Amino acid sequence: MGKKQVTVIHGPNLNMLGKREPGTYGSESLSEINDALRKKAREKNAEVDIFQSNHEGEIVEAIQGASGVCNALIINAAAYTHTSIALRDALLLLDVPVIEIHISNIFKREPFRHKSMISDVVTGQISGLGARGYLLAMDAVLEMIGA
Repeated sequence: MGKKQVTVIHGPNLNMLGKREPGTYGSESLSEINDALRKKAREKNAEVDIFQSNHEGEIVEAIQGASGVCNALIINAAAYTHTSIALRDALLLLDVPVIEIHISNIFKREPFRHKSMISDVVTGQISGLGARGYLLAMDAVLEMIGA
């Protein structure tokens, strides 16, 4: 049996983690989060493919590219969570566990952030636990796929 493959997709502005609003998003950089995700996957003999973009179409293409390739997907769609029907439609292509992640608690923020365009098509959502939410999401999907 080959290694299980998890795809992680980071949306817009997440490349600025550690610099952007540390009171809201914490001090960990995206690189640090990615390193922790890779370590967690290695511990379970799984592989992780990580992608970040500030462009909606590139994120749609990354989701499409994961179809038939990955065993699970973790996505922080960032601001596109609240606006993108295109991401929602792309996620519908996947027949694998999908976890929606948010570093901040979107329900304690501005009212426009309370609505997720993707929450009804994902397996689960983690919100408000900081960067640790990514590791919790990785634990969850690795368990779901038997890694």
